[in-house]
Amino acid sequence: MSIIARNGAPALGKRVLLLGATGTIGRATAMALLDCGHEVVCLVRPGRRSTFAATLPPGLTVREADVTDPESLSRDGIHGEDFDALVSCLASRTGAPEDAWTIDYRAHSEALKTAGQAGIGHMILLSAICVQKPLLEFQKAKLAFEAELIASGMIYSIVRPTAFFKSLSGQIDRLRNGKPFLLFGNGDLTACKPISDHNLGAFIAGCVDDKGRWNSILPIGGPGPAITPREQGEELFRLLDREPAFKRVPVGLMDAIIRGLVLAGRVSPRLKDKAELARIGRYYATESMLVLDPETGRYDEEATPSFGSDTLFGFYEHVVRQGLSVERGDHAVF
Repeated sequence: MSIIARNGAPALGKRVLLLGATGTIGRATAMALLDCGHEVVCLVRPGRRSTFAATLPPGLTVREADVTDPESLSRDGIHGEDFDALVSCLASRTGAPEDAWTIDYRAHSEALKTAGQAGIGHMILLSAICVQKPLLEFQKAKLAFEAELIASGMIYSIVRPTAFFKSLSGQIDRLRNGKPFLLFGNGDLTACKPISDHNLGAFIAGCVDDKGRWNSILPIGGPGPAITPREQGEELFRLLDREPAFKRVPVGLMDAIIRGLVLAGRVSPRLKDKAELARIGRYYATESMLVLDPETGRYDEEATPSFGSDTLFGFYEHVVRQGLSVERGDHAVF
């Protein structure tokens, strides 16, 4: 009997093992893989199957396995079965150094070895475009694993998305409460081409069969043009039917806060992690999420590929009109 995709079309029906399916991008990727007609087995933490089963798309096979434990991944996840591809949407929850090296590097490194031993020939990795300029520990951890994957001999597709809609929605409630939109510097220091979870999931799923995306590092953004923070604020004020009101936050103030946290972090591990989170905030406030030209050191909007049709401003309109709040999770910095 031939396999039929969720959209009704005949499908190739490859078997895919999916890590990180419980996150928003992971769920979107799971849905896209099913839409392509693939058989998808996703892994959740031990004891959490009943918690997540209702939030995952129907048609998945859900298994409990500890992805940080090679024995559990092999025994409980792969389970002696054949898979065509390993897809990972797994990422550290906070970006703090210990979390980053545990998940972004070591868990992926062990998963790569285990997958190779099981005969899986292709790994699709969700990374991040910010690793182009690695100043933070989580970027260094991601790059370390990218290098290991490329050197492994396994077919690889490394997907580096730009900004996510949810990460650019943190000030909506501020504006609803009558507060000004915060700008770092003049609001034009950075720009990005954000991509929706739905479009990113479809792009990741497409890597399974599209040989043009094999053995490649794939920066990807949503529809252009690139958008600055000031433009984001102006659009939100328009949707809220309010006069624009901006408050500038000097980058130097962030630097002073970081210096203080670094000093305090010498005696407090908790404050040391806060210093790294502050560095993450500063990075995103001062660096564009676009392709970086290595020769000029400048971010290049035209060189940043676009994919899909969902726009950030369309997302803003939906959130504002429906009175929704955007859950940003542990990655919320400001």
